[in-house]
Amino acid sequence: MEKLLVTSSPHIRDVDTTRGIMLDVIIALMPSAIASCFFFGWRALLIIAVCVATCVLAEFVTRKILKRDNTIGDLSAVVTGMLLAFNLPVGINPLFAVIGSVVAIVVAKQLFGGLGQNFVNPALTARIVLMVSFPQAMTEFVEPFWYKTADKYADAVSSATPLTVLSSGGDVSSIPSYIDLLVGNRGGCLGETCALAIIFGGLYLILRRVISPIIPVVFVGTVALGSFILGNDVLVQILSGGLLLGAVFMATDYATSPITFKGKIIFAFGCGVVTLVIREFASLAEGVSYSILLMNILVPHIENLTKPRPFGEERAAK
Repeated sequence: MEKLLVTSSPHIRDVDTTRGIMLDVIIALMPSAIASCFFFGWRALLIIAVCVATCVLAEFVTRKILKRDNTIGDLSAVVTGMLLAFNLPVGINPLFAVIGSVVAIVVAKQLFGGLGQNFVNPALTARIVLMVSFPQAMTEFVEPFWYKTADKYADAVSSATPLTVLSSGGDVSSIPSYIDLLVGNRGGCLGETCALAIIFGGLYLILRRVISPIIPVVFVGTVALGSFILGNDVLVQILSGGLLLGAVFMATDYATSPITFKGKIIFAFGCGVVTLVIREFASLAEGVSYSILLMNILVPHIENLTKPRPFGEERAAK
């Protein structure tokens, strides 16, 4: 006679591990990393290396101080470091990148319990803290291939992003062509300029079943539809700024996005609407980071409203 075992959930287990998932994300981020180094040179590699190294070190030290098991082996700190670097301009002082990395790991992640316990995206939280603390350094961008023509880096800081041109009423003719926007031949943060690299990375994650296409499609689709209604150039709105980077790599974060189908749609739609409102009516040229952070905070309420009714449970009487 076989014995019946009583165990706690989960009862269905998958072969995927946290380390495996994070490794897939790192692979998906590599095209953007390569593109950033191609367009912005050695300083792009420096910023990425500083952010990744600081995030890993900060996680190691924090876990030691808090007397918790070490988790740097799950590679989540590496992913956070890469995402933070992708949200920074190439000319930023590396010390600011260190500060942002510490904020991302210590404040936004470890103080809330570590991976899976954070209620907001660590990289975006750090980016917003840096934006508030060092606004000038966070909004100074350079022309692609500056390292080939400028004798000194300071001489190369002269580029405005397409969204900055649009929001300030500048010369529309100065906005790069669709092809340049697609391949990344424009000013901007490290990981947001090459839309093609982000798309390749997103397709890889979808094919590997690491992320669902629901959030990226609804997020980008909402911005596209809203831009069309408002009479804006849809392709410029999609390919400019951090929309694709945010939709593919940050809005899909497991810990800070809903798990229900309806919840994902509501979450992504909210991100799109807030992004549109900020881009169109606020003094900021870009609103992706703020929109995702705001919707992160609302995720518990979204999941509570969209959680499925257990089988056999009667509906509450109205």
